[in-house]
Amino acid sequence: MSFQPQSYPLFNEANQKLLQDILENLSSGRNLDATGIYQLLTASQDTEKWIDIHNRYYQKQLDLWISMLGSKPGEARQPVAQPDRNDRRFQSAEWKELPYFDYLKQYYLLTSQWLMEMVESAKLDDETKKKLRFFTRQYIDAMAPANFPATNPEVLKLAADSNGETINQGLRNLIEDLEKGHISMTDESAFKVGRNLAVTRGAVVFENDLIQLIQYSPLTETVSEYPLLIVPPCINKYYVLDLQPENSFVRYALEQGNNVFIISWRNIPPELGSLTWDDYLEQGVIQAIKVSLAIAGVKKLNALGFCVGGTLLACALAALRAKRQNPAASLTLLATMLDFTDTGEISVYIDSAYVQKLEAEIGTGGLVPGRDLALTFASLRANELVWFYVVNNYLKGKTPGAFDLLYWNCDSANLPGPMYVYYVKNMYLENNLKTPGKLIMCGVPIDLAKINLPTYVLAAREDHIVPWKSSYANLPLLKGKIEFVFTASGHIAGVVNPPGKSKRSFWSGGSIGEDPEQWLASAQSSPGSWWPHWSAWLKQKSAKQVSAPARLGSKKHPEIEAAPGRYVNERCEKSYAKQQTA
Repeated sequence: MSFQPQSYPLFNEANQKLLQDILENLSSGRNLDATGIYQLLTASQDTEKWIDIHNRYYQKQLDLWISMLGSKPGEARQPVAQPDRNDRRFQSAEWKELPYFDYLKQYYLLTSQWLMEMVESAKLDDETKKKLRFFTRQYIDAMAPANFPATNPEVLKLAADSNGETINQGLRNLIEDLEKGHISMTDESAFKVGRNLAVTRGAVVFENDLIQLIQYSPLTETVSEYPLLIVPPCINKYYVLDLQPENSFVRYALEQGNNVFIISWRNIPPELGSLTWDDYLEQGVIQAIKVSLAIAGVKKLNALGFCVGGTLLACALAALRAKRQNPAASLTLLATMLDFTDTGEISVYIDSAYVQKLEAEIGTGGLVPGRDLALTFASLRANELVWFYVVNNYLKGKTPGAFDLLYWNCDSANLPGPMYVYYVKNMYLENNLKTPGKLIMCGVPIDLAKINLPTYVLAAREDHIVPWKSSYANLPLLKGKIEFVFTASGHIAGVVNPPGKSKRSFWSGGSIGEDPEQWLASAQSSPGSWWPHWSAWLKQKSAKQVSAPARLGSKKHPEIEAAPGRYVNERCEKSYAKQQTA
């Protein structure tokens, strides 16, 4: 396909449609009044500081002009503003060597600094300033000259060198993504669940409308008498913990002598849009606990929850304790929040008006599209998870490489409206879970302290969804001996860190007190993965070793189908409309 000039209007129209779709989804239903916030900013400045910020900004802009006009062709210029060394947007030589683009880059950086200085100098309450800081950064990221074909020298050079073929390919990529309903972050043709993802051998041994329960084939002759039940997050698919054999947490747990079960959450279709938080506990976690115990023929299991899966697991165990049942021997919480005092930047989207709107629209039935949730989380790291791919895929016409974590990240799942509204209101907005007895679940008051189990709590240093200090804030809510571990990297990469790759480090053994920084200062750093540390801890909490099961399931719970099962392969439609269920 040769380059045709008429491709430009079509490309611009398609690109504009996608970006409009992104911005609308980021703001839809969240009561974002950017105009009002910026009006508040201009009315809340200290006059003297305001003048000083502006004077310094204008002086730097003048210095930039002088630098540009006073330099000779080919002569090195002393930069007035420089990007951060980790900023991938301006790393190519063209941004420095070509005067016009060097000027655009520095003008943008100076303006960005000026806007953020105004935010920080504003006399606003902490919550308003947090919103202002976030939305200002969103605006700054979106307006970068690298995001537009006419102001990105790399894009222009590629187009010229390829006789416009990169523009044509970018248009094809853009149209394909519009059809899929999301930005491609990886070569999706390289992966298929059940072929090269989620391939650990096992079987579905129980299912209802909400979950499939998978039991895996043992990899050792003996296993712990207590089975291990894993409760993954329900926002994406379970196989984040069973990607490929070399980075599968499930496979590692099997190799360490565990009888492993995992919940595969349903990607909620419209007819199940009235499911509640209690349904996720009773039909999901509690049902999985009962079936796992029945198949293993024991009264105790080791329970592990990841992200919102950990929140659901803790609530289920607290509800069972209130009913005088104690089915767990230990609890592991990976990147999980129970105390929602500090939820990080995601809190800028959640306020009373947003929750009231949700209650009115989907509080009694409807869907929250997984696509919208994925985009919201991506917006917290927009340069890395949105704009990089906009530039790479559509402006440069490139195809992203094959990366299993990013494939999983795009495989989102819908949530039922009532369940989501309950979660957002009672956890993120009102932080009710940390108060004993404040919430009634499954007909009983919830008190997390009643769980009283040996507990392993993992936090990740760069976690933008569950800030590590929020994981640390869980500790006062729990009873029993607690092992707190701190790992490098983020929400997903910090958890999916197999020992064989010898990446990153983790910290453990610190003195637990009120201050997480003091814990970190007293903790011991160890190279590599936290998985062996967790496995050694779990073995101390487990019962005796018994012969590995000769078959999966039981007479009452026979094999239904081979893992990974049907539910994990139910993909989101391009965009489910939020709707009332019949």
